[in-house]
Amino acid sequence: MLKKMILAGGAVALLSSMTLGTPLFSYARCGASWLKNSASDSMPLEWELKRARQMIADLKPEIETNAKRIAREKVDLVHLKDQLSETRERLAKTQDDIERLSSDLRGEKDYYTYAGRTYTSTQVKSDLGNRFKRFKTRQATAEKLEQMLTAREQSLNAAHARMDAMLGAKRQLEVEVENLQARLGALRVAQTTSELNLDDSQLARTRDLLDEIATRIDVEEETMSVDVEYFGEIDLNEPSEEDLLDEITTYFNRPVGEHSEALVSIQLD
Repeated sequence: MLKKMILAGGAVALLSSMTLGTPLFSYARCGASWLKNSASDSMPLEWELKRARQMIADLKPEIETNAKRIAREKVDLVHLKDQLSETRERLAKTQDDIERLSSDLRGEKDYYTYAGRTYTSTQVKSDLGNRFKRFKTRQATAEKLEQMLTAREQSLNAAHARMDAMLGAKRQLEVEVENLQARLGALRVAQTTSELNLDDSQLARTRDLLDEIATRIDVEEETMSVDVEYFGEIDLNEPSEEDLLDEITTYFNRPVGEHSEALVSIQLD
């Protein structure tokens, strides 16, 4: 069953690609690009900075490899210079020997003596010819060595320049990462401050509520105090008849018309 489903899916994909052609692959590439960008945007900035630091750190092995190549090239150049110097010295000595033999042969002698041994003019001419051939070969070798030395020195200088550029770029990347880290830190502090401001407003609302509760308690306590003072006291002295008579006398001795509206007539008969 699974095999049939796989075959059916493959057939549908093949048919779709044959039918739709380029648009299908275009949509697929667009979708893949969108997914990649979405995944990148969803990653925390701290993680992205850490990834950038790791990428910069990954440059170290490459830089070390290039540094070893430069060091090896320097050593090879030293050997090449020594070889060229030795070749030049041998060329100079060979040239002196050739000039000496040539000068002797111009004397047209039959025999020549060198280092206690005697040679015929034919032997000297043959030796001179061989020396001259070797001289020309060594001279050509020296010229090639000089060209090689010049080319490798130029290559070494270019490698030094590339290494300096790479190190400079690495340092620039490190500075940019530190700058971005500082900016991100400032951003996070600002975001935290904003959140704290929201918390401050919540605290302010809580403080207002507590003040309102305290005010209401103060009002109710004051109300209870007033009730006790004016309405809850007990009169400890009983009213006497003398007090009543004095009050009546005082009342009727007042000028006529004052508080007349308050009089109430009591029918005694």
